[in-house]
Amino acid sequence: MGEHGETGRAGDGAAPQERFEVLIEELLGVPGVTPPRGGSGFGRTALRVDNKIFAMLVRGHLVVKLPRPRVDALIAAGEGFRFDANKGTPMKEWLSLDPASALPWRPLAQEALEFTRGAR
Repeated sequence: MGEHGETGRAGDGAAPQERFEVLIEELLGVPGVTPPRGGSGFGRTALRVDNKIFAMLVRGHLVVKLPRPRVDALIAAGEGFRFDANKGTPMKEWLSLDPASALPWRPLAQEALEFTRGAR
């Protein structure tokens, strides 16, 4: 696997689960961040900050919570699509990153963490 600064870079050869595990390790030292709880149901694979979900691995895709304009811009750039929690309605502030995207995961997750921490 690549160096920590390369986490999630397309073509690094790691499976999504492995990439997400590295991301978890990298972010666990951040105050307020907790690892996935496991179990069943929504959020079982989610990283949380102050008990709010900011990033998760769903069906092999990194899913992050970002401001709607940022999600819109990433979709327009072809980097992913709105996340749909199998309820038939895409969520406005959630991006499901395309597995072919070259965007590194760590900066996106950090951006999601900061956005979620500041949301109220």
